[in-house]
Amino acid sequence: MKPYFAQFIFLFLLGSFSNQIIAQVSDPELKERFRTRSIELENKGLAEPFKGITTDGNVKEGLFGLHSTGVSTEPVRKAAVAFLESLDAEQQEKIKFSINDDEWRKWMNQDFYVRQGVGFVDMSDKQRSAAFELMSAGLSAKGLKLSKDIMKLNYTLGEINENFDRYGEWLYWITIMGEPSDTEPWGWQMDGHHLIINYFVLGDQVVMTPLFVGSEPVIAETGKYKGISILQDEQDSGLMMLRSLNDKQKSEAVIELSKEKSNNLTEAFKDNVVLDYAGTKASSFSAEQKAQLLQLIKLYVDNMDDGHAKVKMDEVEKYVDDTWFAWIGGDEDNSVYYYRIQSPVIIIEFDHQPPVGTRKLYGTEVHRQHIHAVVRTPNGNDYGKDLLKQHYKEHPHNK
Repeated sequence: MKPYFAQFIFLFLLGSFSNQIIAQVSDPELKERFRTRSIELENKGLAEPFKGITTDGNVKEGLFGLHSTGVSTEPVRKAAVAFLESLDAEQQEKIKFSINDDEWRKWMNQDFYVRQGVGFVDMSDKQRSAAFELMSAGLSAKGLKLSKDIMKLNYTLGEINENFDRYGEWLYWITIMGEPSDTEPWGWQMDGHHLIINYFVLGDQVVMTPLFVGSEPVIAETGKYKGISILQDEQDSGLMMLRSLNDKQKSEAVIELSKEKSNNLTEAFKDNVVLDYAGTKASSFSAEQKAQLLQLIKLYVDNMDDGHAKVKMDEVEKYVDDTWFAWIGGDEDNSVYYYRIQSPVIIIEFDHQPPVGTRKLYGTEVHRQHIHAVVRTPNGNDYGKDLLKQHYKEHPHNK
């Protein structure tokens, strides 16, 4: 057995961490293995048709309807058209998929994953500018800054590891689903390490989930982007939410005391996971506690453009009494922890993670310098799937 092949087998058996390491290997045989692993994960993750995340395996119907929000999506459509026009014919061929293509579901946080579409790494300056204009049109100023900062922190991770093949600011890919339209369904996806945005558009309705944001490191302590930090409000406000609870609520919310591993349950290829409610229910909260919970949720929803964020928050507030808050970990200022917010119309997971690419700096225990956060729309409307189904029912000729 060749030495490099033996090395691969050893790393492969280590699991997900090995997949992170494989990306460093330049040998063509190992790169092919790397691609094969991505395909295997896709085949396993997409083996079942999309249903959506549920509490018991059954989708709760009637939560999402076709209606006018009164918030124009024309800026997003125009930005998408301009971006597409900036691409050459080969790039346009790579980036376009049908609106109901499984490409929507083919995303993964890990850096080893082989992605589709057109990467920032392969774009000209003009094309990158057009791509950022598309993101700017769909996101709030907060959401755009968060996205750019995650990309920059991925460069910091490249500096730490002296490996810009594996990590870098431009290792992010965009795909377009359907044709940008003011009446027909379409959307776009951003896919890369610690940043995945799924943005579905139908008329003036928008669904921006699954959304994955995070970083390692979370705060750049050295390098080109020293001083950049992300998700500090989301981190600290989660802890403040826990501390606002009375003794009974807190005893219900804390489902585990220790935080020794990754806890997120709705990351890549978990579109159909059955996830029951856990923790304490907001129906027991005071008016002040409910307002605090809504403000915590708003930190995540406000990554959307302002108008559609308000539409989503109105939907979230409607189900505030059916919202649950769960916690794993400590409650000290420097604690590491996981929290989940779950209702019929939104799921948010925040998780401090064990170091992977920063082990030489922070060791192997769960650390605040590695965060994963996921936002989902349960009950069948991730990727706007429920709205798409209703649209096809009303307009079967457009399918």
